[in-house]
Amino acid sequence: MELHDVWFVLIAVLWTGYFFLEGFDFGVGILTKLLARNRPERRVLINTIGPVWDGNEVWLLTAGGATFAAFPEWYATLFSGFYLPLLVILVCLIVRGVAFEYRVKRPEENWQRNWENAIFWSSLIPAFLWGVAFGNIVHGVKIDRNLEYVGGVGDLLNPYALLGGLVTLTLFTFHGTVFTALKTVGDIRERARKLALRVGLLTAVAALVFLLWTQAHTGNARSLVALVVAVVTAVSALAASQAKREGWAFALSGVTIVAAVAMLFLSLFPNVMPSTLNADWSLTVTNASSSPYTLKIMTWCAGIAMPIILLYQGWTYWVFRKRIGTQHLAEPAH
Repeated sequence: MELHDVWFVLIAVLWTGYFFLEGFDFGVGILTKLLARNRPERRVLINTIGPVWDGNEVWLLTAGGATFAAFPEWYATLFSGFYLPLLVILVCLIVRGVAFEYRVKRPEENWQRNWENAIFWSSLIPAFLWGVAFGNIVHGVKIDRNLEYVGGVGDLLNPYALLGGLVTLTLFTFHGTVFTALKTVGDIRERARKLALRVGLLTAVAALVFLLWTQAHTGNARSLVALVVAVVTAVSALAASQAKREGWAFALSGVTIVAAVAMLFLSLFPNVMPSTLNADWSLTVTNASSSPYTLKIMTWCAGIAMPIILLYQGWTYWVFRKRIGTQHLAEPAH
């Protein structure tokens, strides 16, 4: 296996980790409107992800940085062609971080409600747009002979990509509901489990259609295996949730995300951005990669840094593993 193939796999792993972790993160943000009935319950939901949400976003920064260093042509074409949706995602992530920090800085009702609305929308919009972006990457976009994107924003809003956005939105919301059931106690835990059934059924239908469409368009034997794993684990996560096995439900919904993202990358390889104008103009792991020397240096750096990051983030989740409820909330100090 060549180094550019190795880095394609590593970038796929980074995006998978990001969607696994930020998936329930976005889902909880969406649940602040769908599940919480009052401000104490919204505080509980936000507190479940309070210690970890910023660490989850490190995976996005690492994935973007790795793409820039390992596949500069891919990075350039992706970020220039998808400039507007990626800018919207970036703005949402900035607003979301500010909202988490500023929400409790003042006691006024309007102040806190506005920041809570910001958390909801800045969770929902990226959850949808990431699916649109990856749907276009897998399905293909208008790339010319100079390896540049020549389409418009409207070309990105095709049926396949919009369905991909619906899948990530519902899948992340379902992932968030099972995480909420795992991390909370009392009435909010019971309502999260009931909501998981409704959201999970919608997710299963949308994901099945999207993955079958992907398999029919660009799939292969390896992506078919990932498709089967995604479908089986999604159904199993629903069953585990209804059986009040929240730990298993969360693990299985996470495996569903892993398998779905793996299927997209397996169906994409060896392309990184297919061209719909001419297959010969597609970006591949070969024509979009950096020099072998650059990839070699990056491999050594990743081999040293990644285990440290994984150990630290795992320790963080272990420290904040306890369930919480409204009875655990401290009185806000202003």
